[in-house]
Amino acid sequence: MVNLCYTVSYGSFLRLIYIIMNFKEQQQYLSELGIRLKTLRLARNDTMAVFAQRLGVSAGTLRAMEHGVGTVQIGAWVKALWVLDHLDDLNGLLAQKASLLDQARAPRTRVKQRASRRA
Repeated sequence: MVNLCYTVSYGSFLRLIYIIMNFKEQQQYLSELGIRLKTLRLARNDTMAVFAQRLGVSAGTLRAMEHGVGTVQIGAWVKALWVLDHLDDLNGLLAQKASLLDQARAPRTRVKQRASRRA
């Protein structure tokens, strides 16, 4: 006989562990992004108040961005990228990738192995 209560609880526990693991990974990425933002701000020799004013956000929001808080609106990040002249970095973020079938159908071009002979 299988204890269904135990099985259901164990499955929920595994899902909870998976969610916690994903959260930690996301938090790590946000923290690294915040460190890069702070480094770029300091390289421009901007104070937190001046840079926050340029972004149109409060100093607290900028502090949250630099600490990797996940509740900061994406618009604040886009403004930061624009002010830092890194807005083009977003172009490939959600770009559509070619399917394997499209890649197989695409014409192949030969890569030159050596220079052509001069006449």
